[in-house]
Amino acid sequence: MSSPKTADAANLDALTGGAFSAPTSGERAARVREWMATNPSPEQMHEVFRELSARDKGAARPLREKLDEIKRAKGQEAIAAEWAEKARGLLAQPRLNIADALAWQRDAAKAGAPLSREPLAGFKTQLAERIKGIEDLQTRVQVQREAAVLLAQRIEVLSTKSWKDAQAAAEALRADVPEWQAQAQALVEDANWASVDTKFPPLLEASRSQLQVVWDAFQSALALATAAAEDPGAPLPPVPVWADELRQARGLPPDGAAAAPKAPKPRVDPELRAKATQAVGEVLAKLEQEIAQGHGKASAGAAAALRNALKEHGKLIDDKLEQQVHAALGAATELEGWQRWRADQLRQELVAQAEGLFERPAAKEGEEPPPPKPKYGGRKMQETLRQLRDQWKQVDQGGPPNHALWKRFDEACNEAHKVVAEWLDKVKAEAAEHRAKRLALIEEVKAWAAAHAQPEGGDWKAFNRALHQFSDRWRDAGHLSEKAFAELQPQWKAAMAAASAPLDAAQKASIDRRNAMIEEATALGAAPQLRIDAVRSLQQRWQAEAQAVPLDRKHEQKLWDAFRKPIDDAFNRKTAEREKAASAMSERDRAVLEASKALDAATAQGDAQKIRTAMAALEQALRAQSKAADDKARADAGGATGAGAIGAGATGAGAAGADAAGANSTAAGAQDAAAAAPGDAPSSEAEGAPAEVTAEAAPAPTPAPPAPKKVVAVRGDDRPGMKKAEPAPMGRGGKFDRKGPPGRGDRRDDRGDARRGGRFDDREDRGPRLGDTAFRAQREALEHAQSALRKLAAQAHGEALTQLMAAWEQRAGDKVPSQGELGKGVSPQVRGAWVQAIGAAPSGDASDALLRLEIAADVPTPAEQLSARRQMQLVLLTRRNEPGPQQTWGQDAAKVFASAHDAQSARRVQNALKVLLR
Repeated sequence: MSSPKTADAANLDALTGGAFSAPTSGERAARVREWMATNPSPEQMHEVFRELSARDKGAARPLREKLDEIKRAKGQEAIAAEWAEKARGLLAQPRLNIADALAWQRDAAKAGAPLSREPLAGFKTQLAERIKGIEDLQTRVQVQREAAVLLAQRIEVLSTKSWKDAQAAAEALRADVPEWQAQAQALVEDANWASVDTKFPPLLEASRSQLQVVWDAFQSALALATAAAEDPGAPLPPVPVWADELRQARGLPPDGAAAAPKAPKPRVDPELRAKATQAVGEVLAKLEQEIAQGHGKASAGAAAALRNALKEHGKLIDDKLEQQVHAALGAATELEGWQRWRADQLRQELVAQAEGLFERPAAKEGEEPPPPKPKYGGRKMQETLRQLRDQWKQVDQGGPPNHALWKRFDEACNEAHKVVAEWLDKVKAEAAEHRAKRLALIEEVKAWAAAHAQPEGGDWKAFNRALHQFSDRWRDAGHLSEKAFAELQPQWKAAMAAASAPLDAAQKASIDRRNAMIEEATALGAAPQLRIDAVRSLQQRWQAEAQAVPLDRKHEQKLWDAFRKPIDDAFNRKTAEREKAASAMSERDRAVLEASKALDAATAQGDAQKIRTAMAALEQALRAQSKAADDKARADAGGATGAGAIGAGATGAGAAGADAAGANSTAAGAQDAAAAAPGDAPSSEAEGAPAEVTAEAAPAPTPAPPAPKKVVAVRGDDRPGMKKAEPAPMGRGGKFDRKGPPGRGDRRDDRGDARRGGRFDDREDRGPRLGDTAFRAQREALEHAQSALRKLAAQAHGEALTQLMAAWEQRAGDKVPSQGELGKGVSPQVRGAWVQAIGAAPSGDASDALLRLEIAADVPTPAEQLSARRQMQLVLLTRRNEPGPQQTWGQDAAKVFASAHDAQSARRVQNALKVLLR
């Protein structure tokens, strides 16, 4: 019988699709999420959470978050009902205070009320519309005041003109003034009139009364003027301009009474005037400073303070200061309006940016518009919203608020925040999954450490590789928050430390053994006689130890350097001793070394002429000692050759008397000469200097031959049909001679000649061998110099080609490079043709000439010209007797230069000449 608890767990496992029987925490969490996607009831979720949380809190976390969300939703319903009742109370009031309505929205958001859901969303919209209506009403009151002022000004201006002009304008005023009165009455009768600020009704009433007074006075004065114009005895109107005009029409002199002078201000105590001037001046300076700095809110406060000071001390200050005060007040009013306008401009930009966070594709005809798509992802959207709200706060600090724009901005931001909320939920789910994955990895490491106290088969490398794989999996396990990572990191370090304890012990023992081998290497390196066998054995032991136990790469490299240093020092010391013994540098070596250093210095300067001069000096230094050695060898060989010649002559004479055969005597003389000086012939062969032997026998001994020559052993020509007594002709010693390849019968003789000299007979003798230092120095110096010369030549070639292209583009024949700059490939006649073609006006078609140039240079042709190039190649195959493009490329280039310059042709010509001018 199974227990009820087990039966419940089985039922819940079947309900959730195997969430309780899943082997790992990650799979359990995944199955729980899949089950939650089916929208189970809260009771079922609570039951599953109660059973699963006791087994796996990580897998039960989504359930807990969902239950918390349901609980919050229930709490939000109560909060929504409470704040909905408050909103109804505000809307029911006959007089709505804007501050109370804004406070309702702010406090509801702080309390966590769901303002984006009904019914609070509807109340929020109603309050916003009510606030907008009140603000519009207040704005219309200000507009009416300004209109009243303009009407009064129109009437006052008519008092300065002719009464007939006033009479003509009276008809328009009779329509405008009643219309203004009707608009003002409509404002008063508006339903939101009771909710406007208390300062606006008195302002509107004052404007109405003032306009009415001015209008009544204007009508009465105009009526008097009309009556006076019709009846000369009627009284004149009170308007001075109209009265003078009527008086002049009656023929009466104008009123000569001068206007009474303005009554001077009463005398004021100087001390009181000074105090009043000081008080007003301080407030005036403060206002001017705020205006200069552009502070809108601060300038409004300073302007109010200046108005109060003017009311208090206005009768005590002089006229100049009073004018300055009025000018400053006007500037402050203008600045306040500018600040309000600029703030609204910035708010509109922010609203546009907030509403532009979503892409709204246009709807097709007859279809519903597709839903908007967010432009950014979660994190980018969150940062953008934060920046936009911060900018809105800064704008609010510089001007009065605008509730209509704020409503649009807040709605756009709330819509965009849904993307952020969805992203945050996804991040939370991924973080939970990553945490479960890391916890499972920690448990896996602990289990592996318990099962692998020692490596299998002593393979510490596999043991270390497994630890590195665990580290890589931990590093790739996903992102966690800083708090969660700080919680799991100590557990991971403790598990890894327990798992790597055997390897740490083995590494410590290996380091001790390697330190011992380092001491042995130090002792071997310090010994006066280096034992190569002991060094080789020690290195093999080190390699075996390094293969057995792995160490950290940096630590292992450090130990290896310490092990290798004494042995390398010993070998270097031995090499230095060997080089010291062989470092007796000769005069020739020193000369070559100095010439090599001079060549390196010239190469570093980058001057081609100096490099060639230094190379010639080095070559001269290499040949100088060789020449001295050759002179000494010739002098030594000359004496030996003279003695051999005398002996040969005597022997030849004796042989002639005994036997008159010339051929036999010649052969005997040669053999006796070779026998008379047995030591000279090998030295002559070693020197490699070939010499001829006189085959004719001398009739009498020669006491002093005029030109002694070296005597070498001469082998007769044993080829078929040849005389063996005649020497074989000297050849090049190579594979072929001038007459063609050798026959089969003389391969053995050629091979024998090659051993004695052959193709190396004509190699120049470079004297005694150089020392190692001098040889390396001269070889490296020559290599560097030749490389530098090649680079300089390529650079000069490129500059000359660029200059030639520029001359063609500018049609300037005088800018064509010189003969030396163009190189040996361009003859003076070709250069002259180029200069003439470039200097003349462009003419002709260069398409065929361009193709011939590309064929001559064997460079690619543009794709659109490939068919033309193949056609030209076929034509050239049929004209074998005509010179080809390789012979006429100079004239072809002149034809191209004679044509007009364009970028594509210039590029093709440059690619071809880059090859042909080398």
